Amino acid sequence: MTVLFVNACIRGDESRTLKLCREYLARFDGVEDVEEVDLAALGLSPFSAEMVASRSEKQLACDWDDPIFALSRQFAAADDIVIGAPYWDLSFPAALKVYIEHVSVCELAFHYTEDARCEGLCKARRLTYITTCGGFVEGANFGYEYFCGIARMFGIPEVRFVAAEGLDVVGIDVEAQMDKARETMRKLD
Repeated sequence: MTVLFVNACIRGDESRTLKLCREYLARFDGVEDVEEVDLAALGLSPFSAEMVASRSEKQLACDWDDPIFALSRQFAAADDIVIGAPYWDLSFPAALKVYIEHVSVCELAFHYTEDARCEGLCKARRLTYITTCGGFVEGANFGYEYFCGIARMFGIPEVRFVAAEGLDVVGIDVEAQMDKARETMRKLD
């Protein structure tokens, strides 16, 4: 079983989101492979017109071994996907959107059927979205909602959500808030 950890915790070891992700990923001890994609280290660029043209040309040629498709192939092949992303500006760090731009490849992550329906091709049985928030989002985590849509498009049947909120509120018990998220993680199979 391959677990893909998409690390969008741009602050590195200082990230409370990353701390929760590492605790969650510890449950996979003994799993053949936990692959981490560190978006801060990867330094992806958004697609330019030239990049889109080049990728489209390679798609038409079915040149799926080209390195431009490596992230999409990795994502589509994973059995379990964990997204770690702090809550920034109503969603998540921009690096994560750029990553999805690289992953979202027709004929690898999804395709269209003869009757023009989008059908997912990803192998993952679930996607777990882990986040932390400085304030209280009150049910409006647009980052999580975005990944619910991505999962539907890519054919991932289950999406799960873990959040520690209110971590920057003056006077709040940060560890108690983190413990609430840990309890949510414990309940996930």
